[in-house]
Amino acid sequence: MRRLRGVAIAAWWLCMALAVSMAHAAGATAQPLLLEHAEAARGDWNDTGPPRDGWVPVTLMDQWQTRWPVHDGVVWYRLHWNQADAGAPAGLLLDYLCMTGAVYVNGSLVGRGASLSEPLSRAWIAPQYYLLDAPILRPGRNELLVRVSGLAAYQPAFGTVTVGDPAQVQALFRANKRVRSDLQMLDTAIGAVLAAMFGLFWLLRRQDTTYGWYAANGLFGMLYGLNWVKTSPWPFPTTDGWQAFVAGCYVAMAACYLVFLLRFAERRWPRAERALLGIAAAMFVLALALPQLFGPHRNAYVLPTMAIHYAASLAFMAWALRRGRADQKVLGLCIALPLLTALYDAGVYTGLIRGDAFVGSFASPVMLLGMGFVLSYRFATTMKRVEGFNLELQQEVAAATDALSATLTQKHALALAHSRAGERLQLVRDLHDGFGGTLVGAIARLQQAPADAAKDAVVDVLKEMRDDLRLVIDTTAQEQADLAALLAPLRHRASRLLEAADIDAHWRVEGIEGVRLEPGRSLDLLRLLQEALTNVFKHSRARRVDVHLKRDGDRLFLQVADDGVGLADADAPRAGGGGAGLASMRLRAQRLGGALAVRDGGNGTDLRLEIPLPA
Repeated sequence: MRRLRGVAIAAWWLCMALAVSMAHAAGATAQPLLLEHAEAARGDWNDTGPPRDGWVPVTLMDQWQTRWPVHDGVVWYRLHWNQADAGAPAGLLLDYLCMTGAVYVNGSLVGRGASLSEPLSRAWIAPQYYLLDAPILRPGRNELLVRVSGLAAYQPAFGTVTVGDPAQVQALFRANKRVRSDLQMLDTAIGAVLAAMFGLFWLLRRQDTTYGWYAANGLFGMLYGLNWVKTSPWPFPTTDGWQAFVAGCYVAMAACYLVFLLRFAERRWPRAERALLGIAAAMFVLALALPQLFGPHRNAYVLPTMAIHYAASLAFMAWALRRGRADQKVLGLCIALPLLTALYDAGVYTGLIRGDAFVGSFASPVMLLGMGFVLSYRFATTMKRVEGFNLELQQEVAAATDALSATLTQKHALALAHSRAGERLQLVRDLHDGFGGTLVGAIARLQQAPADAAKDAVVDVLKEMRDDLRLVIDTTAQEQADLAALLAPLRHRASRLLEAADIDAHWRVEGIEGVRLEPGRSLDLLRLLQEALTNVFKHSRARRVDVHLKRDGDRLFLQVADDGVGLADADAPRAGGGGAGLASMRLRAQRLGGALAVRDGGNGTDLRLEIPLPA
């Protein structure tokens, strides 16, 4: 155990010694040299070498329009540094060069832009890195000479220079390139993707113009973003043409962005929108038509557009956070970071902030996340509305189906009723025109024949048959027959029949006005009453009969009471109440939905019936 402990302690001390030696070695490596002071002299487009005089000291980064406001052409920058070991390579980093230029080390050309005169190539979009080695690199004093070509209207400048260990300088180059170039390209790509995506949404859903305006904003934003990634002014023949186009794209982008914010806030200002879009379109067309004017003087309309752009963003943020929906609040928060970076870039652009790096590209991923949430939120909301609509539609369809089914059932029932009514009318016509006509003719011939007792009896029988036929016709001819109207002729015939047998008939009818029964029920009820009165006439030997018909609510009551001998003394076939007439009445009462009650006593017969009335 002691040996193991000793080995562990020795290993620990060895590791500590290695760490210390590595730290010393790292500290011994010389840090890259940052050159921030130089000499500058004006030159001409056709210069083949630097001027001999006119050199002035400058501090980098240097924007020469502050010193020579109207100078378009070339400015030469001269810097010196001491190289301790010319045998070891050195890295050279030019942080910023606008618009383009050529780089000389100790009189040797190490790099140049594609075009050093109009149309100027664009080298300022990314830092430039060169690896220097012998024989270009000399021991002791070394000279860096940079020819910068630019136009005073577009902030021509030369940035700081870094010289030192190639690995360290190249690491700085990669970091600067990532910010200056790579992120700008990513920003442009994100803008293109968003413009295409929202453009497709708008094409598929034209009524939602919010997507269309954001797509237009993204399209012009992508074109404006090309200013950071393109290395030439193509397809324009001059730098003025390209810069006027870029400025016009910014104005158009800002106008579409403002309309997008209005649509997203569910606001419409038709006059202000038309004026804004009209001005933006006019500026864009004029910038393309007059690049020599709208390129160099772009600040005259770009700076007011910036102010409106940022003011609208601040107003939307305040409104969304105070009164907006969830998606509007999220978009308002997502606008905050791009707005801050845009304000910083505006400060760099106008020279209020000393620097050469624009940081707007850092905010693009945040904006992408915000718009992704907005799309997801709107999609989820739309799906909820669609689901609600589908549920409501299903309910409406079910209700419509039930209503249609009820209508079809009612129509079918009506068709059946019409069919039955037609059949009844045809039956009535057949009875009236055939059997009825024959019966009336027979009565008329018998009445015209010479008087005879047998003839009178036959005539009476035929009249009874006629009256019975009339009862069938009256109850069958109508879909809903009025009970009071049907009862009147039956009451008249029955009263005459009973008077002939010296039976006093007393009728009491209450509340049956307006009672309408179906043909079958009307016939069953009247036939039952007729049969009851016929039994009184034929078998009761009564002196008085009372008929009471009454409606009470949704019930109809019928009572026929006589003071005769009752059923017990009736003829043999009726003994015990089992006659065919009584059976027929019970069957009719059953069809009517009621029950027939017959009370047979020594003082006569009391027949009672109670049936329900239709609603």
